Amino acid sequence: MADSLTQLRRGSLELAVLALLRDEPRYGVEIVEELAARSGLEASSGTVYPLLTRLKNSGLVDTSWQESPLGPPRKYYTLSASGQKRLTAYRGAWQTLSSTMTDLLKETR
Repeated sequence: MADSLTQLRRGSLELAVLALLRDEPRYGVEIVEELAARSGLEASSGTVYPLLTRLKNSGLVDTSWQESPLGPPRKYYTLSASGQKRLTAYRGAWQTLSSTMTDLLKETR
């Protein structure tokens, strides 16, 4: 069962990361921490960083280096215009799927 839950979570991570980047740029560790703070979305850096690389390579996020007050510069991730479009499309699809699954799981026989 743990593997099934992991697969459900992994399928949701791209949407979650895009949503986190919607309002402000974030650096990798911050994204990992934000996900960890939300029940069910916990993901290791070994999962998040490859996802961020895929999102960058797909043109859904942009990156920039910014100085850090506490150590070396940090790579910040920002939602690109393509990423915003993808987020909008995913949001609609997620809301439909979520509503359907909620209704289905409520049904009793």
